Amino acid sequence: MPEPLKLDPENAAPALATVPATHAAQDKKEKESDFPFAVEVAEVYQGPLDLLLDLIRRQDINIYDVPIAKITAQYLAYVEKLRELDVNVAADFIYMAALLIHIKSKMLLPRDPDAPADLQDDPRSELVNRLLEHEKFKSAAQMLFQKQQIEEAVRTNPAIREFMDAEGTEPEMAADVIDLVKTFQKILERARSRPLLEVDEEAVTVGQMIEFLRRRLALEERPIYLNQLLQSLNSRQSLVCMFLALLELVRLQAIQLRQNRLFGEVLVRKHQNFDALLAEPTSSARDDWR
Repeated sequence: MPEPLKLDPENAAPALATVPATHAAQDKKEKESDFPFAVEVAEVYQGPLDLLLDLIRRQDINIYDVPIAKITAQYLAYVEKLRELDVNVAADFIYMAALLIHIKSKMLLPRDPDAPADLQDDPRSELVNRLLEHEKFKSAAQMLFQKQQIEEAVRTNPAIREFMDAEGTEPEMAADVIDLVKTFQKILERARSRPLLEVDEEAVTVGQMIEFLRRRLALEERPIYLNQLLQSLNSRQSLVCMFLALLELVRLQAIQLRQNRLFGEVLVRKHQNFDALLAEPTSSARDDWR
């Protein structure tokens, strides 16, 4: 009778241990291939649509042809990790998980072979529309946030803040480029209703408009309404040159654009540096806008 096979526990343990270790490595490798762009739990999302968009965009997936099974698995993996860290996971994330599973189950159902292809609804269509709408709002919000950051950076610039808060006895508000554009739009709309008269005249330049403003404002002790400056301008080219001349003088900090009230008429006020900057006609002004 052959002797029973004896196993040395010390020698057998490593050999036996390699089997589950190998399987674990394979499982890990397969999981990594299934989730090549899996999001980290530490990342913060405003809601479930944010998470879905991130999963789709990171993997360059066509949003109109989302592989619902793959995305559902990745989404559920994220929510599961989230629940391990926080039991009180937001209901929105749980609801979206249920919705994804529902869509996945509908995708698995056989379609009616007799129904025309164009009449068969795609179970993903409603979700895709919600994702596209959410992405639009998200992009708009990001654009507004960037605009706000730029405006705050401009207003907190010491040189610009000092210029905008320069001395003045009357309570006024600083007018920006948008207010300037609105004023010019009104003038242009009025100009369209006037009868056209073709006149061969010498081309007007920005430099000439700067010189005109220098002479006109030198005669004024008080701020002058922008509409008064534009009354004598009849052509579109002269209006454009005036617009650029005003922007250039603001850049040089020779003038200020103010308003007595919100959305009120734009006033042009000489800055305290007006005489020094424009002592010589258009000495430091640009005339290369054309």
